[in-house]
Amino acid sequence: MQNIDLICVGKLNAKYFAEGVAEYQKRLAAFASFRIIELPEEKIEEKNASGAVVKKALEKEGKAILSNVRKGAAIVALCIEGKQISSEELARFLADRAGSGAGDVAFVIGSSRGLAEEVKRAAALKFSMGRITMPHQLARLVLTEQLYRACTINAGMKYHK
Repeated sequence: MQNIDLICVGKLNAKYFAEGVAEYQKRLAAFASFRIIELPEEKIEEKNASGAVVKKALEKEGKAILSNVRKGAAIVALCIEGKQISSEELARFLADRAGSGAGDVAFVIGSSRGLAEEVKRAAALKFSMGRITMPHQLARLVLTEQLYRACTINAGMKYHK
């Protein structure tokens, strides 16, 4: 069974997002060993922090992210400059990883400030959910649903129309 991790900086604090993610997490259990790892967002005290202060916070978050990636897992970094892919392409990516014998995948959602360059460089795929801006909690819900959809596509189920 494929291991799929979702490594997120920050917590879900809205009940409706948490319930949606929990539902898709439960559904994913039929297809993969799926876990969510929540890491704390680095605190920045200054309201108008300099770029150097933000970069240092992102670097700390990046080290925490990379230390939580399973050995040999392909990192998928969610970032604005990433490639937009379809549900079918996501399904193919997961199937290709599983078929290669190196099936572990770690999807990464950074903090509201983004992702450290080190994480992006380590990524096998940089993935964008589109040109729209959405809260990271909503992105987590959408990604979890898309992972479930990709698994149902690979299993030949009728969920994806």
